[in-house]
Amino acid sequence: MRFDVWAPDAGEVEVRVDGRAHDMERDPGREGWWCAEAPAGHGSRYAFALDEGPPLPDPRSRRQPDGPDGASAVVDHDVFDWTHDWAGRPLPGAVLYELHVGTFTTAGTFDAAVERLPHLAGLGITHIELMPVCPFPGTHGWGYEGVSLWAVHEPYGGPDGLKRFVDAAHGHGLGVVLDVVHNHLGPSGNHLPRFGPYFTDRHHTPWGDAVNLDAPGSDEVRDFLVGSALAWLRDYRLDGLRLDAVHALVDTRAVHLLEELSTAVDALSASLGRPLFLIAESDRNDPLTTTPRDAGGLGVHAQWNDDFHHCLHTAVTGESAGYYADFAVSPTAALAKVLERVFFHDGTYSGFRGRRHGRPVDRATVPGHRFLAYTQTHDQIGNRATGDRLAATVPPGLLAAAAALVLTSPFTPMLFMGEEWGARTPWQFFTDHSDPELAAAITRGRRREFASHGWNAEDIPDPQDPATRLRSCLDWSEPDGLPHAGLLAWYRRLIALRHAEPALTDPALDAVRVTAGEHTLCLERGPFRVAVNLSPEDAGIPLHDAGRAGAPGHGGYEVLASWQPCADPADSRFLTLPGHCVAVLRERLPRA
Repeated sequence: MRFDVWAPDAGEVEVRVDGRAHDMERDPGREGWWCAEAPAGHGSRYAFALDEGPPLPDPRSRRQPDGPDGASAVVDHDVFDWTHDWAGRPLPGAVLYELHVGTFTTAGTFDAAVERLPHLAGLGITHIELMPVCPFPGTHGWGYEGVSLWAVHEPYGGPDGLKRFVDAAHGHGLGVVLDVVHNHLGPSGNHLPRFGPYFTDRHHTPWGDAVNLDAPGSDEVRDFLVGSALAWLRDYRLDGLRLDAVHALVDTRAVHLLEELSTAVDALSASLGRPLFLIAESDRNDPLTTTPRDAGGLGVHAQWNDDFHHCLHTAVTGESAGYYADFAVSPTAALAKVLERVFFHDGTYSGFRGRRHGRPVDRATVPGHRFLAYTQTHDQIGNRATGDRLAATVPPGLLAAAAALVLTSPFTPMLFMGEEWGARTPWQFFTDHSDPELAAAITRGRRREFASHGWNAEDIPDPQDPATRLRSCLDWSEPDGLPHAGLLAWYRRLIALRHAEPALTDPALDAVRVTAGEHTLCLERGPFRVAVNLSPEDAGIPLHDAGRAGAPGHGGYEVLASWQPCADPADSRFLTLPGHCVAVLRERLPRA
């Protein structure tokens, strides 16, 4: 078997395979690469030693059986027996479900998650978005401190566990998307700097030196990242990737890494004959991220839209601290803007940032499915002081209203695990570092951060306490009880409507109209009206703009779904809704 490693500054390199050392030679065809032939097969353990140093795991390791610091293991992907043919599921029309393997079940494994796939299929989602599964220190963590970008966290089930999960999901008709982190690695267990210039001090990020995307040696670093992304899609039959915090990928080269990556993914999609897509997490509010490459953009297929979340969150909670301040001046008006124009900050002044932010989206040409809408995510829950979900403080009627706005919006909806039944379990920040100094520093830092916002240190969960992770595991006894069962039925109804009615997945943003009152909204999409009352009192909601051409003359409305009992409106212009209520209506055809 051939072993290869990029170590441009090393004077000598050896590979140790199953306890035997083999000298490596410089590869004459690739600058900085070393190669050797050695007896090995599926499961063989190996490591590299640079200049007589300690054995180090392979930067491109496919498996780390003993964790990030242990030896690597050979993985022959052809050994796995796939049982389901899969043609893929495209992003347009999708409903995503963000899932953390370690807390989706108490067992915290891929195999345990497989047992819950019938629930997800019955819910009506189309794709599961897995939070990162690369190896990280310890057993439990969020996964954003991964260090081996080609491998799978062993406590979750390793490479075969992920394949069993993907295969089972495909058997239920569900696509699988994986969250990958290219903007930083580690810090614990990160051996890449010993091999070569994977990082650069030319740029800095919140995690330290930036990944080297534009300094000397960056060609190989970029190939390392792109190759990893393609390996997930090819070897694990994934349907897409979510790219973490792409605004932290500092790249001054003429061809940005995202453009290079989207080009490679589109080529792989054509080669495999099934749809593949990339979803970026970006804080820039720049539609060029998702603009096709032939139109001058980066060609990423979609992006998270935090502006939608922030508007909706302030509208249902009344919170106005931190970055919510920009959206809290008039939450319903802010919601109306993002539903029609995608970004709230589209070149407008952001008081939180102290500057203008964003760029407008061309509603006439940009399809709505390129932007993800959500009420909750791992970030927006887990980065709160106590990891409290909306269900902890928001009444069921407002949860139902928020769900309706997400699932009838012109965007691609995404749920966070458990929100469909109003899970009462928190989702807190937890780690499992074995380095006592690093563990103590994380605990101190977390408590110091929230103390500056007025929290008592003892009220902040200790990330290193195993109880913090256990509190964050879903309670699967909840969905069958009250009030959870009612909310779950509501989510199922809304998702079914979205799948059944083409108007609700119409990508045309310029066909979306929203009328906002102080505490009310009416979202208009083709023949549908989504009437929302966020106040605790009854409210009349206009269903038509009387001044708009063509508004009169239809046959009235029928109520398709409502959170509280609601009769078809007697007056086709208005609907009276109880407090904290939402209704989805459809125009009746005019009588002949």
